[in-house]
Amino acid sequence: MATETLIHAGLVDYAILAIYFAFVLGIGVLARRQVSGSLDFFLSGRSLPAWVTGLAFVSANLGAVEIMGMSATGAEIGLPTVHYFWIGAIPAMIFLGVVMMPFYYGSKVRSVPEFMLRRFGPGAHLVNAVSFALAQLLIAGINLYLLGSIVHALLGWPLWTALIVAAAIVLSYIMFGGLSAAIYNEVLQFFVIVASLLPLTLLGLHRVGGWQGMVDRITAAAAANPDTIAPAAQQLNSWPGQALSGFHSPILSVFGIVFGLGFVLSFGYWTTNFVEVQRAMASESVSAARKTPIIGAFPKMFVPFITIVPGMLAAVLVNEIATIKAGGIVPGGASGNGVQYNDALLLLMRDLLPNGLLGLAITGLLAAFMAGMAANVSAFNTVFSVDIWEHYVVRDRDDDYYVKIGRVATVLATVVAVFTALIAASFSNIMDYLQTLFGFFNAPLFATFILGMFWKRMTPTAGWVGLVVGTASAVFTWLLGQWGILVLPGQGMAFLAASVGFVLDIVVSVLVSLVTKPKTSAELKGLVYSETPREDLVDPDEAALPWFRRTLPLAGVALVLVTILNFLF
Repeated sequence: MATETLIHAGLVDYAILAIYFAFVLGIGVLARRQVSGSLDFFLSGRSLPAWVTGLAFVSANLGAVEIMGMSATGAEIGLPTVHYFWIGAIPAMIFLGVVMMPFYYGSKVRSVPEFMLRRFGPGAHLVNAVSFALAQLLIAGINLYLLGSIVHALLGWPLWTALIVAAAIVLSYIMFGGLSAAIYNEVLQFFVIVASLLPLTLLGLHRVGGWQGMVDRITAAAAANPDTIAPAAQQLNSWPGQALSGFHSPILSVFGIVFGLGFVLSFGYWTTNFVEVQRAMASESVSAARKTPIIGAFPKMFVPFITIVPGMLAAVLVNEIATIKAGGIVPGGASGNGVQYNDALLLLMRDLLPNGLLGLAITGLLAAFMAGMAANVSAFNTVFSVDIWEHYVVRDRDDDYYVKIGRVATVLATVVAVFTALIAASFSNIMDYLQTLFGFFNAPLFATFILGMFWKRMTPTAGWVGLVVGTASAVFTWLLGQWGILVLPGQGMAFLAASVGFVLDIVVSVLVSLVTKPKTSAELKGLVYSETPREDLVDPDEAALPWFRRTLPLAGVALVLVTILNFLF
């Protein structure tokens, strides 16, 4: 153990960590007993109740990016960060549950790319499977990098050592129990995360004199450093959100947030990302599958209060974060390459929490990072085994063979994530990196999905051509920013790249469809809205349930609550 560490934990803190890891590995061992075939390993045998998959749905997303990335962005730009939740998540989660889950669940596919295979054929399937697998390796690296940074901050180990140790822990329980181990651990991790981060918010607000005290300090810091810090009005109000969008015009800012983030990036992520959809597909019925993302929406809309608010508090309570926000440079940090916004939460924990609470908070962070990485790895092993290996490498083997391939893929993903973690380490705010990845992979995929699901004339050829053009155009737009030809501050380039990829995917798909042959109506049943009988899209038993257990009333309540939050802030 190094003598110089970022966080000085005591014996009680390490004891809390040890107890948590014993639970995590125990759940993996118990889940292994339930794995008897590929459906059990990859989709938990489609046997889980809605409340379990709903909590796992939000916990799988409550990983490193959600915790460290959102607190980092909260420290950097303030309250507009809530748009990632209230505009950039909840509406799309509701749409997924109400409109798209019946198609996913009813078609009995094991993955989102497999749905693409049935709708568009092997061309679009292969493009989607490969791009999704690549995205998961890159995003798993983000989670692993921040997981390793916690180990580095605690023990002072070199980052390489910390990465390998952290990867081994996640690998062990995914290897044991597959998706069931991941999901049950995600439910445990959800409660641990909330219990560990809530005290940080409450103690921080108490230290600054409540919400108004935080407002006063942010206002004073902005007034003292007008050249480097965004105006207080932009940091303390969610709309029009210029600090997030990068646009100076309030009208362009609102349009960029609503269209770029709220529609293209958000719907692209939540409705087509197999990491999330996989949890709903593991549900026990179509009704439970539809309710999974909607149940997840309720805790999701309150997550900003334990992620973004601590980041805002760190910007006024932690000297190092206040210094870099004012344009200064501070050596050290979790990465060892200087303090960054990604360190905001760790440094706030260091300054606020006593031993015991510090151990609980560290456990919560580790839980979040493991939940996120496990979600990426379990989604990768399914797509690699089911969509790439089984379809294009070795066909028609028994179930045990593909489960073994899934376990090999798990090891492969974990090893590769150690190297992609070093890419994440080069970004001072990982939200910039993540939104760039979503613009590349999710926005064009959503364009193909939504057009193919509601327009039966769209052809298999248009499916893969639109995806390739949309992805390539998003990457090219981002490169224009890297070359200095087209530069937008904040998340402006990520929003623009995603929007360009989405629009060009739609345009190219329509043009190609008009000159190529579509599938017949019979082939599109269960895959296109107009060709699928209504009774195939709903659970007939749901009508007899009380209103709070039905999909549409729950969706309506979630929509009303998130609208109220937008008005309040």
